[in-house]
Amino acid sequence: MYGLWSIVPPLVACILAIVTKRVIFSMFISVLVGGLIVSGGNPFVATAVCFDWIKDVMIDPWNSRFLVLMVLLGSGAAFMYKIGGSGVLARSLEKKLTSGKRAQMFAYLLGIIIFFNDYVNSIIVGNAAKEVNAKYKVSTEKLAYILDATAAPIATIGPVSDWIGFQLSLIAPILISIGVVGAKPYMTFLNSIPFNFYAILTLAAVPMIILGKDFGSMAKAELRAKKTGKLIADGSTPLSTVESDLGEPIKSKKSGLIDFILPLLTLILVGIWGIWYTGGGATGKNLIDCLADTDVAIALTWAGFAMTIVGIILGLTKGMSLRDCEDTLLNGFKTMMPAVVIIILTWSIGTVCSNIGTADYVITMTESWMSAGLLPLLTFVIAMILAFSTGTAWGTMAILIPIAIPLAYGVGGLNLIYVAIGAVFSGAIFGDHSSPISDTTVMASMFAGSDHVAHVITQVPYAMVTAIISGILFLASSVIQNGVILLIAGIVIQFFALRIIGNIYQNKYFTEEDRAILNEVKISTSTK
Repeated sequence: MYGLWSIVPPLVACILAIVTKRVIFSMFISVLVGGLIVSGGNPFVATAVCFDWIKDVMIDPWNSRFLVLMVLLGSGAAFMYKIGGSGVLARSLEKKLTSGKRAQMFAYLLGIIIFFNDYVNSIIVGNAAKEVNAKYKVSTEKLAYILDATAAPIATIGPVSDWIGFQLSLIAPILISIGVVGAKPYMTFLNSIPFNFYAILTLAAVPMIILGKDFGSMAKAELRAKKTGKLIADGSTPLSTVESDLGEPIKSKKSGLIDFILPLLTLILVGIWGIWYTGGGATGKNLIDCLADTDVAIALTWAGFAMTIVGIILGLTKGMSLRDCEDTLLNGFKTMMPAVVIIILTWSIGTVCSNIGTADYVITMTESWMSAGLLPLLTFVIAMILAFSTGTAWGTMAILIPIAIPLAYGVGGLNLIYVAIGAVFSGAIFGDHSSPISDTTVMASMFAGSDHVAHVITQVPYAMVTAIISGILFLASSVIQNGVILLIAGIVIQFFALRIIGNIYQNKYFTEEDRAILNEVKISTSTK
């Protein structure tokens, strides 16, 4: 309907965010540009339309519940921090966390463990790992990358997560509607996992990068942090600084590992129970059906509320007054406000894209190229562009799965369906992981204490290496139809690619002394 104009608003958001380093300003301008397109250039109508879109996304039942969830998770995380729980896990492992690389690996492994929701992942891992990574002068950009690279990628492959329930809810009706014989939704999903190249290769890339050599702007950020102790660059603005929002943790002899484990365990157990219950578990449904039918916003709101209550109880036992608890609760809400504003604007940009047909335009411009050999690669690329432009993985999946599955079945049968699903999910995860207007990217910046634009700029080169390798694997999938073999090949290629790029970059741009500082290697006196 709007042709080329339909891709202008998301492009404006991305370009302005990078150029101005002001994310909220850039996103609002993007929504306003969408209003100008819809209104035919009338600034008064455009402004009215713009605020109508913002109002509509805020009163949407799912969105409004999610906003409540966010502030509850913020308050729960605030109590974990205030009572000393966020730092106690790292302190309990301090004899083993003796270097920056080990501190980063701690964040990575904890990110793998918190698999059931990407937002909760960023909150818990960020709070638990930030202190120990700061101790060893790991830049906030690097920690934000680790949070971002584990949150959505691990949630999309499980073993149990709200992502899987959402993905199954997309796959099941399409399989029925096109009459695929002998294909059960959950087994179809499982068979697609080896073809979710981007998510799995991203999870594999993190330890390769931690134990290997940084390159690009990330290497510069890491060198700055290690040489000067500046975890964020001069002039940068982190989305939130927990210390300034919440003050110092209370000092109590009663603080221990239970202050980390109990709120976390409450969040996980109530969250899993809520997913089961709202999905109809009490009526006898199995877990997979519950995942497909659950109302994750309600379930996780219950979990966030339970976590906050446990935090209040623990705070009172540590000597906090009711006023202290109330202040911590409100300050926890405060820490989430920048992310809440950005996520509201993210949803608004999604509404803009829906109204002006961004997805339809991208699909129309590329569908004529489709063939059995090219379908996986083109599906992956379209999903990448769509997810990066709109900042939503779930929206991208919802748009492309109804198109990709019938198309794949028509030109290549059941086996190509597995590849096509993996391609959609991979491209969607790339956008969720890399886009400056992605809510997960925002959360990673926030809970690492990083400047948001700096986080995006430093992680995109790493994401692009994985995306290029994933694209090669999707192209090869028309010849080699075994996803596991392709995945193993991709991991090997990625290992050597990251190693070679890191070596070339550091040898070209850094002195021997800087390389030693960057890679935590001692230089022998004979070589100085």
